[in-house]
Amino acid sequence: MSKVNVYLADGFEEVEGLTVVDLLRRAGIETDMVSIMGRKEITGARKIPVLADKLFEEQDDPDVIVLPGGMPGTLHLKAHEGLAYLIRKADKEGKLLAAICAAPTIYGEMGLLEGKNATCYPGMEDKLLGANWQEQPVVVDGNFVTSRGVGTAIAFALTLVTILKDEETAKSLANSIVYKW
Repeated sequence: MSKVNVYLADGFEEVEGLTVVDLLRRAGIETDMVSIMGRKEITGARKIPVLADKLFEEQDDPDVIVLPGGMPGTLHLKAHEGLAYLIRKADKEGKLLAAICAAPTIYGEMGLLEGKNATCYPGMEDKLLGANWQEQPVVVDGNFVTSRGVGTAIAFALTLVTILKDEETAKSLANSIVYKW
């Protein structure tokens, strides 16, 4: 069973972060929302308060790292040294690294997407340093899963369910939420 941590910072895109948490939990995948802000209450980009499950300092070592986009949430995630260390460690261990919207640029600017196919929010492609930008809603390449934004959040989450469980679970989940996938 995989352990997923979704990292939250003030200004994160609520739909991108919470859709992933919701659908992974519906699929029975252990998923924690982890605050990097030193407090559990996080305020999203649309001023929606969200209560994280854990602080960064309290987290368990994840099998999967998920970064939602949003501004300035992505900038907070990018600036967090502990998260950067955890991302590099996870990549070296071949763990799944997922990001949506502006957040794939974090992996790009860390040099982790060199030679890989990836996508991100339109207009931020130049920050996917060394990556082969793709226009698809969700791109999987090796241990990286990237996606474009709010409109692709369900497809992003269902792709993670497919990888972490199986395609049948993802299809069943899509049907249960009346999503044509």
